[in-house]
Amino acid sequence: MTEKLLDLSGVKKTYYTDEIETPVLHGISFYINKGEFVAIMGPSGSGKSTLLHILGFLDRQTGGTYSFDGKTIEDLTDDQVAGVRNSKMGFVFQSFNLLPRHTVLENVKLPLMYSSVPESEWEKRAMDAIKLVQLDHRANFETTKLSGGEKQRVAIARALVNKPTIIFADEPTGNLDSDSGRIIMDTLQELNEVHGHTVILVTHETYTADYASRIIRLRDGRVETDSKVSRRHKRGDKFIK
Repeated sequence: MTEKLLDLSGVKKTYYTDEIETPVLHGISFYINKGEFVAIMGPSGSGKSTLLHILGFLDRQTGGTYSFDGKTIEDLTDDQVAGVRNSKMGFVFQSFNLLPRHTVLENVKLPLMYSSVPESEWEKRAMDAIKLVQLDHRANFETTKLSGGEKQRVAIARALVNKPTIIFADEPTGNLDSDSGRIIMDTLQELNEVHGHTVILVTHETYTADYASRIIRLRDGRVETDSKVSRRHKRGDKFIK
């Protein structure tokens, strides 16, 4: 039996600067079940990043309702929102956002400092996540000595360390070459298919969206199409950028 994880109804977002109103999202409605791999696509300015920030509790909508795992953001205090975000959500961004002059292990441990996980378990938790992305041989390397693809795999391990329900990936291959991009997408697909993580991929590129089993297309802040698709990429396939 499928179970809803995210549920949006009429979600709107307007930014206010002085007396200027800039509407970005115009009544977004859809739901995502646990275990899905969904790509959110659209041209620049379509509202993809704004929607991601709302889905990931990084921002609040200005209209409509959004519930995550049965709770709406309006029902939670700021501390509770931060707790849900840290314990149930993992984030992977195009720019990696790693700490320079720190090791892979230290970077992956970082989210645990804001969790309820006992410090005695941090190293094992972090190493388990690092092994999952096949970087245990780099655990004690400073991140500045890694390739772009390796840095993104560190970012994925960091996103996994608190064992989240969902992973948000925002243009995760944007700064990578084709081979590194394939490895990242294969990793996300494995996390979805083998380990059961829900994955939401935000992208404007078809070749990354081909890894998803459902594609939601945005245009001008509205859902243009929402359709189930047959995955065109399988793990290990050639990745053409």
